[in-house]
Amino acid sequence: MNDYIHKKGLVYKNQFHVIFCPKYRRKVLIGDIAMDLEQIFYELAEEKEIIIHALEIMPEHVHLFIEFDPRLLLHKVIKDFKGVSSRRLRGKYPSLKSRLPSLWTRSYFSCTVGHISEDTIKHYIENQKNV
Repeated sequence: MNDYIHKKGLVYKNQFHVIFCPKYRRKVLIGDIAMDLEQIFYELAEEKEIIIHALEIMPEHVHLFIEFDPRLLLHKVIKDFKGVSSRRLRGKYPSLKSRLPSLWTRSYFSCTVGHISEDTIKHYIENQKNV
């Protein structure tokens, strides 16, 4: 259980792969904007005690591999990443205001990340009475 996070009364490994895009999938996440976005994400993650295992900023989308306390809600974590970054970037780069009504789309993709397969979990649960 070494790769699990231990807190008082809680042990977890709560990991997600998240992808989201700028509005209209515009290719605006480039150059200084991309560098500032990365810095904003890492600052926010530190503040909220979110671990960023991997981050890739493409011109028209962002990949995040994150881990956080399961008492936090995924949609609120994503809302924080999008909201804070949108406010800061649109404040610093007026071109983002003129080209886009909002920086991010409302939608996102998320997938839990685990070390065992669905079949293993199903088999484990189905065989609980046999142990």
